[in-house]
Amino acid sequence: MVRRHQQGRLKKEKRSQGETWVLFFRTVRKSDGKRVENKVPIGLVKDFPDKSCAWAEVERQHLHINQVDFRGCVTFADLAHHYAEHELVEPTESIHPKAHTTIRAYERALRNRLLPRWGDRVALSVEPLEVEQWLKTLKLEEALSNPTLDKTRRVMSLVYRHGQRYGLIPRNQESNPMRFVRCKTTSEYEAMILTPEQAYAVLLNLKEPERTLTLLAAGTGLRISECLGLQWQDVSFAEAVIQVRRTWTCGQVGWPKSKTSKGPVPLHPLLAKFMLRWKRKTPYSQPGDWVFASFKLHGKQPRVANMLVEDYLRPAAVKVGILSSHRDGEGRLVDDDPRRFGFHNLRHSLASFLVRIKTDPKTVQTLLRHSDVKLTLQCYTHSVSEDRMAAAGAMLTAIFSHAADRSGLKAD
Repeated sequence: MVRRHQQGRLKKEKRSQGETWVLFFRTVRKSDGKRVENKVPIGLVKDFPDKSCAWAEVERQHLHINQVDFRGCVTFADLAHHYAEHELVEPTESIHPKAHTTIRAYERALRNRLLPRWGDRVALSVEPLEVEQWLKTLKLEEALSNPTLDKTRRVMSLVYRHGQRYGLIPRNQESNPMRFVRCKTTSEYEAMILTPEQAYAVLLNLKEPERTLTLLAAGTGLRISECLGLQWQDVSFAEAVIQVRRTWTCGQVGWPKSKTSKGPVPLHPLLAKFMLRWKRKTPYSQPGDWVFASFKLHGKQPRVANMLVEDYLRPAAVKVGILSSHRDGEGRLVDDDPRRFGFHNLRHSLASFLVRIKTDPKTVQTLLRHSDVKLTLQCYTHSVSEDRMAAAGAMLTAIFSHAADRSGLKAD
């Protein structure tokens, strides 16, 4: 296998002078702005018998092959390609790793929106108001949500900041138009919240192992990627704790979102009974086996989250009337509810329930493994209609009781 390096890759080629070390690298072709492969001979293999010697010669020659050619104008595509090569790499190769889901999302933003619109533009010619108007147009034409637009803006900003960090563009404020781009970040989405009674009704309409998986998510607040990433060695029945060591999403094993996300999760005795029962039933119960292994793949991989939602969780919610539905010509229930509903709603529901029963916010934060309690209170707690009615009624009751003492004001 050819060794890859930040400055290209080395391989041997047979040439007239003898077997030669050749450095391969990608560069920007100024004629059309496309990235093409280039190569430079380094020296004969007889003079540099191994790769370490050849790399030392590369360093000695000061071949700065990844630098953009400043003799031409640096385009946004130049910055984007440089950013992708240095930042959008797999976690094992990066000093500051990003989750592979984040890498894929950033790549999609670059490929589908940013490069088609801004790729050919000279990076320093892009104006903030241009970008703002473009984002507004995207919102209208593609019905994109504010967080999606903000994510697009942030990726574009990261590209400019990367260019400044590497000296590809000047490091002054004027050279980064994204510093002056305004974009709304608040979401109009409000998560559906399940009461304990509704969650129980859903569980009754699930079989194993979907029932235990749903109970695990509902009772611990674990993200579905964290649930599916569990192996039996992560579940300690003796110590009543679950260790979050990995995630499973998009067909790949990943790392927890943050250091806080790696915090241990309590295994309550009620949940432990279900988990232990499932361990005794599943054929994949060894320490290194997946807790919710795929039977189709003979336990080699965990189950797939979106299929679990579509095949089990949503149909159960339809049966108990949480999601709207209609009956087709054969009398079968058909899900026609446009609202988003999945395992993450269980996480929202847990947080809202705990706050509703006046659990200390720091306890809720610790259970959900948030790095900041503000995130817990702002994004993961929702008052249900009864709470809102009680809150409004408390003020009205106080107003009328206070007024009645003085003027006999009554509601007709």
